[in-house]
Amino acid sequence: MIKTSDKSNEIKPIHYLCNGKTLTFSSPRIMAIVNITPDSFYDGGKFGNSHDVLKDVEDKVSQGAHIIDIGAASSRPGAEILDIETEWQRLVVVLPEIRKNFPDIFISIDTYRAEIAKRSVALGIDIVNDVSGGTMDEGMLAAVCELDVPYVLMHMDGNPQNMQNNAPYVDVVKSVQEKFKEQIQQFTVRGFHKIILDPGFGFGKSLQNNYELLKALGQFKTLGYPVLAGVSRKSMINKVIHSNPVTALNGTTVLNTIALLNGASILRVHDVTEAKQAVELVSYYQNA
Repeated sequence: MIKTSDKSNEIKPIHYLCNGKTLTFSSPRIMAIVNITPDSFYDGGKFGNSHDVLKDVEDKVSQGAHIIDIGAASSRPGAEILDIETEWQRLVVVLPEIRKNFPDIFISIDTYRAEIAKRSVALGIDIVNDVSGGTMDEGMLAAVCELDVPYVLMHMDGNPQNMQNNAPYVDVVKSVQEKFKEQIQQFTVRGFHKIILDPGFGFGKSLQNNYELLKALGQFKTLGYPVLAGVSRKSMINKVIHSNPVTALNGTTVLNTIALLNGASILRVHDVTEAKQAVELVSYYQNA
């Protein structure tokens, strides 16, 4: 378990070993989204071939991304469930090339399937990012413990097809925190501690719920693990300022800044340059 200071809730610098590399959180990390799906809510269908994907990865790494998050199955509300082999065929075309061309960058696989996680890690992938927190594949918990790579544990009730039908939480912070405690224990009793917590902005929460989570982001750090904020271009921005996914960059930067001030250890973003600037400015402000 990560130790926290007696005087604050800030996580001390920690280290997660994965594939011979060390992932640290002494300063906020930037996780860049690379979707190879035709139906993602923002950039679906953006890439026509592996060359396009590699160019996008190269751009995002040069802009300052620490982690590249590859997803082949959309988790947007209402997205259809992709069969496992279709998901894998999209990934196997690009994962070896990304690993070969970017040996030092951390690569994350965005999947809720244990089998996809296993196959991806076998190709040198460093992190498993599971939007379901292990609830959509009962084999994920055992797989992650066996693979021993960092695991993004996201909160979501239900699945992408029905999550938006949930009634708003009465106390969303307490509900998410209690669920995290339950899930963390399932890992720690097996000796696994390489956990990153993601409260799941936009996944089965009301607009109010999303902002309550953002406001209380620091509370999740008391659980002893780094916290990821994934708000990039989401409806929680668009519904407030009447933007859309294409025009939501400024709103994204505002919420990323708030997330950093509230203790986010990772920003998961579409736009790396702006996220890096937010990290640099918040860091300068905090150290002034």
